[in-house]
Amino acid sequence: MFSKEIKLLLILGFFSGQAISQSFVKKYVNGIVNDTSNISRPQFLIYPTVAYAPETSWEIGLSSLWVYYAKRDTTNRLSEISGFTFITLENQYGLWFDHAIYSDQSKWFFLGRIRLQSFPLKYHGIGIDSPEDYLALVDANQIMIKERVLRQLRPNLFFGIEADFQRMSRVDFKPSPEAPSFTLPLGYEGSTNIGLGLGLVYDDRHNVLNVRKGNFAELAYLKYLPAISTFGFEAVLMDTRVFRPVGKSGVLAWQAIGQFFSGDVPFNQLSLLGGDSMMRGYYLGRFRDKNQIATQLEYRILPLPLGFSKRIGAAAFAGTGTVFPDFSLASINKVVWSAGGGLRFLLFPKKDIYTRFDVAFTQEGSGFYLFIGEAF
Repeated sequence: MFSKEIKLLLILGFFSGQAISQSFVKKYVNGIVNDTSNISRPQFLIYPTVAYAPETSWEIGLSSLWVYYAKRDTTNRLSEISGFTFITLENQYGLWFDHAIYSDQSKWFFLGRIRLQSFPLKYHGIGIDSPEDYLALVDANQIMIKERVLRQLRPNLFFGIEADFQRMSRVDFKPSPEAPSFTLPLGYEGSTNIGLGLGLVYDDRHNVLNVRKGNFAELAYLKYLPAISTFGFEAVLMDTRVFRPVGKSGVLAWQAIGQFFSGDVPFNQLSLLGGDSMMRGYYLGRFRDKNQIATQLEYRILPLPLGFSKRIGAAAFAGTGTVFPDFSLASINKVVWSAGGGLRFLLFPKKDIYTRFDVAFTQEGSGFYLFIGEAF
């Protein structure tokens, strides 16, 4: 399936109920582009977005980003809170929030996300051998809330509780006219699942939006009890990231993830391969199963030695991954790949935050992505 998403960032200002004067817009845009604020000062950005995806048609939205240092102390880690709301010509809508918040001296670490959306997803079936053409377009209302509350045990090592709430309701499978008949998956009528567990995190990154040197590793266990969930299952999640400087402005970044589920896992909570971060170029959920292993390598030059500008960078990346039902059936020969590159623009010079435009290629097509902050 030729999956494509084009996001065009239009930094035009912030509109209230009344018209904003031209001078205000000019001052607002100039403050973003030139970033003349004190480095310790919190930075807030809000901007409209326009996007297109085959499953949504045209989409308009509003995005925001707030970055700050606890107590305005730049020796603390940079915290970030981002939001995104959208509506499409197909009457789909959503509200997203993501955050990585560090308290003073990183004694506490809050890492999580919220997704409230009525949004279609393409269902290709389950397994690495699922067909390239999707079997059904699934309309549903979704609520996804994941939160980690972690306490620092020693420098850079955190331990705490993790919670995951996912609800899918008003589910409607709309088979593709060209698709063969297929069996509806577990959870096709919707479900509400609550997972509780523990997480261990090592994190010595200073700037989560653009890591030039550091490490991140997470090991988590979640249990979804039938007493409080529609289905009973368990999950073990692993995520490792390593960042090393290369020369004056280069960064070599590596990430590996493992997601392992057991029990009665509904289709919407299986390991999903694809998206704007890992395995770019594939639609999120193009491949899904109980287990996933994936890795990617990325080389960034921030900025490029162009002479006329110190705000333009570039990156090249490649990744590979697979999904499988259990380890006895896992096959190293059944993997998929993704590769590509992109440009970077230094949005906040003093905070070293770039916006990225990536083009990714796979054996099934390509994808385009534009976001603030690196993919990982």
